[in-house]
Amino acid sequence: MSQSDPVDRLRAELIAVSVPTEAGPMAAYMKHRFEFLGVKSPARRTASKSMITTSTRGPIDDAVALASRLRAQPEREFHYVAGDLLRANQQRLGCEHIADLERLITTDSWWDTVDALASPTVGTMVRNHPDLIATMATWIESDNMWLARAAIIHQLRFGEDTDVERLFDAAARRASDSEFFIRKAIGWALRKYAQTDPDAVRCFVDAHLDVLSPLSVREATKHL
Repeated sequence: MSQSDPVDRLRAELIAVSVPTEAGPMAAYMKHRFEFLGVKSPARRTASKSMITTSTRGPIDDAVALASRLRAQPEREFHYVAGDLLRANQQRLGCEHIADLERLITTDSWWDTVDALASPTVGTMVRNHPDLIATMATWIESDNMWLARAAIIHQLRFGEDTDVERLFDAAARRASDSEFFIRKAIGWALRKYAQTDPDAVRCFVDAHLDVLSPLSVREATKHL
């Protein structure tokens, strides 16, 4: 292990703050899909703070490459740091980096890393580079449910700036999808926008009751 290498340094720092007895429960929460060191979020953020700060001061391509190296590590905590790092650099990401985000969304995919990349990072990229709206249109039609989920929820933090036509179109396109994570994403995205325009969401749901799943409807109307 080379302490001059940022990934090696992070591994040493994460191990130092890990609680091995927590690794099992953390893995169980994620359906035993991934290995864990046993590092809770606050300790992880403290251990990775220096690395992430340094990444914001160098070339953006170096930051993206480092995120990819972190995602190549077997333990899930490294994957979370990769998401944190990209979020810290989200304003610097260009159109050319959407392929990197797509690869990360579709690698070792589960809701924890996908959601962290979709909102706010992909959302910020779309805000900054409207040309990426076309990519979201492609993702919503993807056979990969995680890309579709990312396309559905990438506007979660847009509030009044939400492109309502795109939001409703995405929800309508995947309304009859049988995948739980797609149905949940539709409800989540609609519920979030309902904080801005509850009447619009209520009208959309009422008009699509024949195709929306009960889960999507329940989630969308939870606070209406």
